[in-house]
Amino acid sequence: MLRRDFLTFAGGLGAAWLSPMPAYATARELTGVGRGERGHYGNLLILIELKGGNDGLNTVIPYADPLYERLRPAIGIKRDEVVQLDERSGLHPEMRALLPMWQAKELAIVQGVGYPAPNLSHFRSIEIWNTASRSDEYLRDGWLSRAFAQRAVPPGFDADGVIVGSAELGPLGGGARAVTLTHPAQFLREAGLAWGNAARVSNPALAHVLRVENDIVRAADGLRPRQGQYVLRAPMPPGAFGGVVKTALQVVAAADSPAGMPLPGRGVAVLRLTLNGFDTHQNQPGQQANLLRQLAQGMMALRAGLTELNRWQSTMIVTYAEFGRRARENESRGTDHGTVAPHFIAGGRIRGGLYGEMPRLNGLDGNGNLPFAVDFRDVYATVLERWWGLNPQSVLGGVFRPLDVVRV
Repeated sequence: MLRRDFLTFAGGLGAAWLSPMPAYATARELTGVGRGERGHYGNLLILIELKGGNDGLNTVIPYADPLYERLRPAIGIKRDEVVQLDERSGLHPEMRALLPMWQAKELAIVQGVGYPAPNLSHFRSIEIWNTASRSDEYLRDGWLSRAFAQRAVPPGFDADGVIVGSAELGPLGGGARAVTLTHPAQFLREAGLAWGNAARVSNPALAHVLRVENDIVRAADGLRPRQGQYVLRAPMPPGAFGGVVKTALQVVAAADSPAGMPLPGRGVAVLRLTLNGFDTHQNQPGQQANLLRQLAQGMMALRAGLTELNRWQSTMIVTYAEFGRRARENESRGTDHGTVAPHFIAGGRIRGGLYGEMPRLNGLDGNGNLPFAVDFRDVYATVLERWWGLNPQSVLGGVFRPLDVVRV
């Protein structure tokens, strides 16, 4: 059995394939002092998946367009409730918590994100987003795995990426060293049972299983908060997503020094968080309001925690989802699968503002869907080129335009 093909079994423990942890990298490599090819990963990426496909028109609302109210007489957000961003666009009222980040110009909102010939199947569309493929192209490896194949994460990092709140590898599929923490406490408890047992079994297959589990345990152990370690003071929001955010910040705290740089031989390049429940075919208003409140509060908690850890300036937060929703509401006070949606990019070095193109409600296609204005791979190119200094063309397989959202 190849270690790379061992993913499913290892996933039962809460982690993907991990190679044995090699020798520690030097502090000079990890901090980017005298930066070589590895120092760029001192810039942390946090991805937030809005699983199910978020309704963009009720997230960033074109409140000044009279067509909005006509398309959504039952579920539309009233104009006097919108959190105005400018004279035409505003946020859902449950996202008011984001205003300090917006006013500090640390929040970029990219409107009209999608791709050509969109697929409206959950499974296929998220596969397209995870692999950065064309809609008629099938790729095995996630776009982050291909990025790490182009330039390796420092060998002493605890993992390439940590996935919190999901068992799915997503953009880290196909070879990245990734730890999944669907239930962090349970994961560490169960993983600990495997420690040290590989040498005491006679079955070669089982011994291999336990060796891989031990690799996982070593990585997870490096990310676990320890007694006497820094404890975050920033308050965390309630609920399941608040727990996901707290776990993510604990991972950063465990791998970082008080100065906000990865410790020698420590760190992760990517954290991927998941917020579930956006497939709002029925009774959308209450359900989406709750989710958007969790997202806004979670992003602000990340900002507070990362600021406290001196990592806000070296972190980029990016949201994504498999698709948006249709412009016209359905008969069940919901929205069906659509094409484009706005997405958020946030961080201490992000140039805040509105990017992309406002929804053209007078330009819907024959299926009632919005045309895309920004290819989602332009967002990925922004991460690769502007954040990590990589060549996006070799990772994405084409020429895409990075967004000018990162302050130098």
